[in-house]
Amino acid sequence: MRRTTILAALVLIAGPARAQEVASQDAPLSAIDWLSQSVALPAPDPEPAAPDEPAVADDATAPDITVSALDTPSADRVGVLPPAISGLPATLWSATPEDEVLAALAALPGSGLPASIDLQTRLMLAEAAPPQGAGADGALYMARVDRLLQLGALDAARALLEAGDPAADPRRFRRWFDVALLLGEEDAACRIMLDRPALAPTLPARVFCLARGGDWTAAALTLNTAIALGDVTEAEEALLTRFLDDGSAETAFPLPLPERTTPLDYRLYEAIGEALPTADLPLAFARADLRPIVAWRLRIEAAERLARAGAIGESVLFDLYTESRPAASGGVWDRATAIAALETALADADAAGLGDALPRAWAAMQEARLEVPFARAYARDLAGHGLAGEAGAIAHRLGLLTSSYESTAIAHEPTDPEDRFLHAIARGAAPEDTPPGPRAEAVRRAFAGEGNAMPDLDPARLGPSILAALDLLETGRRTDPALVAQALAGLRTLGLEDDARRLALQYVLLERPS
Repeated sequence: MRRTTILAALVLIAGPARAQEVASQDAPLSAIDWLSQSVALPAPDPEPAAPDEPAVADDATAPDITVSALDTPSADRVGVLPPAISGLPATLWSATPEDEVLAALAALPGSGLPASIDLQTRLMLAEAAPPQGAGADGALYMARVDRLLQLGALDAARALLEAGDPAADPRRFRRWFDVALLLGEEDAACRIMLDRPALAPTLPARVFCLARGGDWTAAALTLNTAIALGDVTEAEEALLTRFLDDGSAETAFPLPLPERTTPLDYRLYEAIGEALPTADLPLAFARADLRPIVAWRLRIEAAERLARAGAIGESVLFDLYTESRPAASGGVWDRATAIAALETALADADAAGLGDALPRAWAAMQEARLEVPFARAYARDLAGHGLAGEAGAIAHRLGLLTSSYESTAIAHEPTDPEDRFLHAIARGAAPEDTPPGPRAEAVRRAFAGEGNAMPDLDPARLGPSILAALDLLETGRRTDPALVAQALAGLRTLGLEDDARRLALQYVLLERPS
């Protein structure tokens, strides 16, 4: 039966009655302000009684008593990477009060050098003991998930949620549901939502999931019952009616844009043929444009945005560049053409072709600020071709931008003071030759042990100290290279030598503001 027919019949049942619009749910208790209102959140704890107010019962009825285990483990210890893999100890957070850890995490900027994003992601995924005073609600666990969502790292956020029980409480579920919506993999989340009444799905989420499961009759009945009871806003009614009525979209005017787009809004608007562009939405929404149903150019643009932020693996982007043959020029098409030419030269082992293709591809990647994903994708393949001249210099720089920076330096004979400087940093040594400029001087001071120590550095409070160093680094990139020197020296003191070297090399080689 067509959706239009079902909906029309049920509208007659519902009738024209409407009560006043209901208020939307309280704002989510999260720094992420775009989460879908998919399930009802727990009510906040009541305000404590005034100290001088006597404890007086309203009546003689025996009160309900809630019992909870005193030793309920905190969700904060949930992680994906054990210490042996993350390189971070289980005491990462445990020496610091919870509120201080949360404040340090909230202070981090939303972007940074690729090595900074890598370190942040590792911190968020690490298995570690809870901070001091942590409760069973897992406030740090949720903050870690939200940080990954802010970074657009949906695969990492999903892995962290699924390392626990994503349906254990509404706060976790709504994040898991939104990740699934953006990845186009919501069927399992919808089944759980509809099978567990305790999750209390909101009207839009319930209607969406019923329809996704093929039960259009139940979806339409649910919507029209809510309309009759006045339990739906005008905006919700218009959007959900259009969603269920596959005929009205052909003649109706476009709906007003949502005031704050959520993943559920995004999918509903897409379903009615009014897809919202993701370029101006938070980074996580770009993942929705990687689905095969999206046009090739939009997928490339989304992949560039995500790869630039370190939110996806580089292979996703470079596979997209070569998926087809560009039919135009300019922008993403020029980059796709340059990468295709490089791939052809590599496949043919054509040294002359590489000598021409690599500089063009490198210039295209620099223009798009995709140097590090490009290095990760091609540095190893290029290293085996013995390139000389400009192409050889580019291949060498690419190696220094990867995790194999030290072996790249060892295998390459420095030819000028800049090379000697970069090789010293790659080996963790104090440079003897320093190129001109404040960036190189800041790095030299950090590796020579000069300058002021990073304030409030405490190796016993490792996690917050790392977060403070990353915050100081990004502040220094925007304002004062001397702060970068302090941050790099601080990371080395904390034992994060590899991270400090990668950050230093990227800081010098990328040469762009934050």
